[in-house]
Amino acid sequence: MHFKYRLEGQDQDWREVVNDRQVQYTNLAPKHYRFRVLACNNTGVWNEQGASLEFVIPPAWYQTNWFRALCVATFLALLWGLYHLRVLQLRRELGAALEARVGERTRIARELHDTLLQSFQGLVLLFGAVLRLLPERPVEARQRLERALEQATQAITEARDAVQDLSASDLDRNRIVNSIKKIAAELMAETNSANSAEIHVDVKGEHRNLNSDVRYEAYRIGTEALRNACRHAEASRIDVEIRFDDRQFLLRVHDDGKGIDQKLLSGERPGRHFGLYNMRERAQKVGGRLEVWSKVNSGTEVELTVPAANAYAAGPRSSWWSQRFSGKENDFQETKTES
Repeated sequence: MHFKYRLEGQDQDWREVVNDRQVQYTNLAPKHYRFRVLACNNTGVWNEQGASLEFVIPPAWYQTNWFRALCVATFLALLWGLYHLRVLQLRRELGAALEARVGERTRIARELHDTLLQSFQGLVLLFGAVLRLLPERPVEARQRLERALEQATQAITEARDAVQDLSASDLDRNRIVNSIKKIAAELMAETNSANSAEIHVDVKGEHRNLNSDVRYEAYRIGTEALRNACRHAEASRIDVEIRFDDRQFLLRVHDDGKGIDQKLLSGERPGRHFGLYNMRERAQKVGGRLEVWSKVNSGTEVELTVPAANAYAAGPRSSWWSQRFSGKENDFQETKTES
C-alpha cells in the first residue's frame, strides 16, 4: 500500500510512504491544522478523495498575544524607568556640584569678611594712632607704621589667595596632577629664584577620575600645603606624591623646611593661623582624613587620604551601564616630573 499525506499549515507538499501507518510531527506551532491522507492500491489507482482530520493546537500562556504585548510594554516601561533614573542621577550630581560650589564661595566670602575686613579695620586704627603720635613721639610712630606695613602685606597675600580660590575655572576638571603642577609653577614664579624650592611631583597608580568635590578639595588642600612650604617653611625641596589605589586616593606633600610649632598642630583655631584648620575641614567634608607630621627644623608632611568609595567617580568595578553614560577616561600614564 502506498500513502500520500499532507498536514496543511505545516507541509508545503505531499509526502509519500509505503506501508507506513503512523506519522509523527513535533514542535507544531499553536494554530488550526488539517491532516489529509490519500491511498493507492496494488494496481496503482489513487483515491483522490482521501480522508482528512482537522484539529487545533491551543497556544501556551507564553505564546499568546497578550503575553507578547505585556513583554513589549514591560520593556518600554523599563527603558522609560532607566531614562528617568539617569535624568535623576544627573540632576543629583549637578545639584551636588552646584551646592558644593555655592557653599565654597559662601565660605570664601565669609573668610574675606572675617579676615580682610578685620585686617583693613586694624590698618585704619594703626594709621590713626600713627597720625596722633607723629608730632610728639616719632620713634614710636615709625614702629607702628612698620607694623601697619606688615599687616598690609599680609592682607594683600590673603586677598590674592582668596582670589585664586575663587578662580575655580583654573582647576583641570579631570587631571588633579595637572592642576597641582600648575599651582606649583605659579608658586615657583612668585618666589625669589635664589630662595625657590625644587618641587617634585610623583604619580603612582593608574589615573582615575575623581568626584568633583574630592577633586576640588584635594586641589585646595594641596595648594595650601604648597603655599605654606614655599612661603613660610623656607624649604629647599618639596615632594608631592599622588597615588591612585583600589582602596583609597592619597595626596602627600613633604618639605624639608623649618617645620611647624607643635602648638599649631592641635587642630584648633590658634590666633590667625587658619590654614591647618581649613585643610582639616576640607578633608572631613569629603569623608577623608588629614594627617600632619612636623618637627622644628625637620620639615613638614601633609597627607590626605580619601576612601575609594568617596574618591572615585567610577570605581574599579563599575557597571557597563555607568561606563556607557559617564564615559571612560582615556588611559593616563605620567612619569615623575620636576617643576
